[in-house]
Amino acid sequence: MIKVGIIGGAGYTAGELLRILLFHPEVTIEFVCSESQQGNPVTSIHHDLLGETDLTFSGTMEGYVDVLFVCSGHGKSKEILQKYAIDQETRIIDLSHDFRLKANARQGDRHFVYGLPEFNKKDIRHAKNIANPGCFATAIQLAMLPLLAGQQIKDDIHVNAITGSTGAGQSLLNTTHFTWRNNNISIYKAFNHQHLDEITETFGALQTGFNQAINFIPVRGNFTRGIFATAYTKSDLSLDEAKDIYRAYYDQAPFTHIADKSISLKQVVSTNKCFIHLEKHGDNILATSIIDNLLKGASGQAVQNMNLMCDIDEKAGLQLKSSTF
Repeated sequence: MIKVGIIGGAGYTAGELLRILLFHPEVTIEFVCSESQQGNPVTSIHHDLLGETDLTFSGTMEGYVDVLFVCSGHGKSKEILQKYAIDQETRIIDLSHDFRLKANARQGDRHFVYGLPEFNKKDIRHAKNIANPGCFATAIQLAMLPLLAGQQIKDDIHVNAITGSTGAGQSLLNTTHFTWRNNNISIYKAFNHQHLDEITETFGALQTGFNQAINFIPVRGNFTRGIFATAYTKSDLSLDEAKDIYRAYYDQAPFTHIADKSISLKQVVSTNKCFIHLEKHGDNILATSIIDNLLKGASGQAVQNMNLMCDIDEKAGLQLKSSTF
């Protein structure tokens, strides 16, 4: 069995990890660390796990684990690695932004590999440390990877993506309060979202000489979870040619699927799936990509990465079901 630990155990992504790992056939959970909740039952925060676990939050790491999930806020993961004497044999999967860019990928003796399986599964399999991608970055990259791998991006990329309120984390902000978010919609960080850096690095690694603009408009949605992203660019490809490229690229990707019919967000909420739908409008290829921001965009993808690193079935523990009702 794989011994795992979680640091930053009181947040949304940790809660999703627990929901997966408690039922993962190859995993035992050794500790769930939260300094603010030390001594309290895990179910005092993650209420839906009542009856599923008797775990109590620890205030520190407790013993050796094979895999450590770090779910702390952006900027805190570096502090955690400096604070704790983590065994060199322990694999680390970090869900923050701290190690995603190549310039920040090394922390002491540890080197972090960017953990987007549809982009670099081979490197993930041999990695000791993973920087889990951002949620927007996951949805947008999956929408465009096949075109970039085929050297098919010849013009700027235009993206609009709307995310649920859980994407902002559990801390209460003016823009996550129910009375502000409900029946409301707004844009933020237009053309300047922090996930653009990791997206640009991936696109540059796939397509030689990539220097096109990525015009990204992030949108706050009035729903709880999920990302609905649309990305379009000019292309000489026919729709059938584009579909062939996408299906070939994702042939070995168990969670990413090309849909022939229009897609809607509820199809993937509470799953680790990404659905992509393609259309051709004039000389534009339009790719619609949908994911659950807390699963394929965070914790589900983290477990997918753990499975690859530990050489077990990539889908283990991730046969999660959605509902369109």
